[in-house]
Amino acid sequence: MADEPLVLGIETSCDETGVGVVRGTTLLADAIASSVDTHARFGGVVPEIASRAHLEAMVPTIERALKDAGVSARDLDGIAVTAGPGLAGALLVGVSAAKAYAYALNKPLYGVNHLASHICVDQLEHGPLPEPTMALLVSGGHSSLLLAPDITSDVRPMGATIDDAAGEAFDKIARVLDLGFPGGPVIDRLAREGDPAAIAFPRGLTGSRDAAYDFSFSGLKTSVARWIEAKRAAGEDVPVRDVAASFQEAVVDVLTRKAVRACQDQGVDHLMIGGGVAANSRLRALAQERCERVGIRLRVPRPGLCTDNGAMVAALGAEMVARGRPASDWDLSADSSLPVTDPHVPGRAHGQDQVHGQDQVHDHDHVHEISKDNLYS
Repeated sequence: MADEPLVLGIETSCDETGVGVVRGTTLLADAIASSVDTHARFGGVVPEIASRAHLEAMVPTIERALKDAGVSARDLDGIAVTAGPGLAGALLVGVSAAKAYAYALNKPLYGVNHLASHICVDQLEHGPLPEPTMALLVSGGHSSLLLAPDITSDVRPMGATIDDAAGEAFDKIARVLDLGFPGGPVIDRLAREGDPAAIAFPRGLTGSRDAAYDFSFSGLKTSVARWIEAKRAAGEDVPVRDVAASFQEAVVDVLTRKAVRACQDQGVDHLMIGGGVAANSRLRALAQERCERVGIRLRVPRPGLCTDNGAMVAALGAEMVARGRPASDWDLSADSSLPVTDPHVPGRAHGQDQVHGQDQVHDHDHVHEISKDNLYS
């Protein structure tokens, strides 16, 4: 284990300041500072507030992660950071911090993809990913089916949402029902006491002529909202638990149906589910049921690793180091629309150092030793 790469990962794509420390595929620390309570009063994430919260939380969260892991920053073999996709300002805070730490410590820097990180985090719980892996990523900003023959260099989009992401739909329906923000956990909780067959809400893009692997939840969201409005207009009570259960069932039915179909069509016998909505209990149960029925092995990380966190970034960073992928340049920037086909942002080779026997990119030969001593004495 001591020979495996020790990597610190920084995640700031939205409202969670996540810092993780990973050695190989072993999680040593996962520290998170969340600003979700601040955003709750606005009914959604406010980008400027998120960015400010990242600034305030960054250094204390890094220090906490290193302490929890029982390692020194000088022991690290690399620093990984989410370069995109995500909120531009929030990403910029994380990228700037990672560059500063990597520069001061004379460590290689890896700008990695948020979505690829959500796939790679499963290695921390279930061991190395099979190749290829089919991944269903479901969150507030993404609903994607991805085929990953190599998580560090080859991630292929199979399908994605054409409008609202699943998590976004959960938040919007929760708002219509006056359930607060974020909507996913409360709808999941209420749905357990409701009847998923009580209301026949539509399943988007499931017709024979529709895109096989794409998703659409805008029509479902509108249908649920109009149903609720009609009940209220008629002076009738809204059966909140039945609405929650029926809406949730419509979402997870489509997600799991298309994911299993993609596995079968591509001849892949593993399905990995990640992203914040992967914490949903009904999604996990229905996916397990449908996968078992056709002989597909389901891999879902524990809920704490499904939401945005630094551990997933560190996991992908450690894999980059282990496979000798090139580090990023110091002009690495945040890219709010970084495509999933770019698992990481490699640099142009200026100079070479050896890290774990692999060539790593460095071009910072003028770091003042006094500055490094002041940071980490």
